[in-house]
Amino acid sequence: MTETSTFITVSQARRNVAVLVLAQAILGSQMSMIFIVGGLAGQQLAPNPCWATLPLSLIILGSLLTAQPLSAFMQRHGRRAGFMLATLAGAAGAALAARALYVHSFPLFMAGSFLTGIYMSAQGFYRFAATDGVRPEFQPKAISYVMGGGLAAALIGPQLTKLTSEAHVVPFMATYVVIVLLNLLGPLLFTFLYSPDEHRVAKGAAVRGRSRRELLRDPVIVVAMICGMVAYALMNLVMTSTPLAVLGCGFNQGNAADIVSAHVLAMYVPAFFTGHLIARFGGRLIVGLGLVILAGAGAVALSGFELERFFVALIMLGVGWNFAFIGATAMLATAYKPEERGRVQGINDFVVFGGVFVASLSSGSLMNCTASGNAQAGWQAVNLAMLPFLVLAGAALIWLVLRPREAR
Repeated sequence: MTETSTFITVSQARRNVAVLVLAQAILGSQMSMIFIVGGLAGQQLAPNPCWATLPLSLIILGSLLTAQPLSAFMQRHGRRAGFMLATLAGAAGAALAARALYVHSFPLFMAGSFLTGIYMSAQGFYRFAATDGVRPEFQPKAISYVMGGGLAAALIGPQLTKLTSEAHVVPFMATYVVIVLLNLLGPLLFTFLYSPDEHRVAKGAAVRGRSRRELLRDPVIVVAMICGMVAYALMNLVMTSTPLAVLGCGFNQGNAADIVSAHVLAMYVPAFFTGHLIARFGGRLIVGLGLVILAGAGAVALSGFELERFFVALIMLGVGWNFAFIGATAMLATAYKPEERGRVQGINDFVVFGGVFVASLSSGSLMNCTASGNAQAGWQAVNLAMLPFLVLAGAALIWLVLRPREAR
């Protein structure tokens, strides 16, 4: 293809970024709402307290199982169709969850959570959609701006949770009704998304794309996947456990919502300059800095149980996730061709959400089933569990940095 046909125009790129920022802000606010109330609602419905975060794990499982099919669907039919479909699934999932709370059904609540995972999988592709047809020098900034849309979500989601969690006689039911309404805005919003001619790219160049096996031999792809998976999984492990730990240490639900709000702000505020840092210093350095900050978050969390330490640990967790995850995404975006996009992004998010699923599945057991359910011991167990994964990601990144020197 010629260069003219390869890249979309600047105005089209900016329009896409604007749409995706709004999607991240408006539709994305549901994820902070769900992670604030999901564990508490699960604790209310579950027959065993060790299963409190199982519904949150079902969200991740839904994301894990639909990442590759959804990526392939969007490669064939375009981002717009895939994102619209996912918002309708999110609306259906929230509706089932609201019904489950009304009839006090834990299995129905888990079914709704699984459908919510389809939306979560699509939200993960917003960052990749921002790079479709965009010139390489703009890609880190586009990713960063779209992730920065989560700043508004960090403000909207927790405040909506405060307003709705006790608005109905059934706790948290109104929260899920609001999430249904948020998802119904999705199809309208995505009508404004410009989708490059993916059919032409796929038909014209798919034969020249590398196989999955060949892609997984690419060191940059493998290390980017490992670092992205570790960053997201550890963030989810700690964030999912936070409301349970905060309440278990004697604080109230408002404190938990404020801490999660501060955490989500810390996740997205740095996005306004992370892309510029990546463009200047490279993705590998920013990923490494993110992993160091994540380790610092675990150290602060292990140092005490005061409310201030929860705030500091969760803020550091958010900043570390931002640097490590956006940096890994930018690294990945440089390592594949347009015709390989659907294949690589699907594999990547399968790996990422696989790690997140294991983390979320573990969080409830670590919190509620460690030292006879003692919240302080559970919180320590959660944060100690970060260490081996940080070592894995750090070692992989160091290997990648040293590899060209060894080859020479």
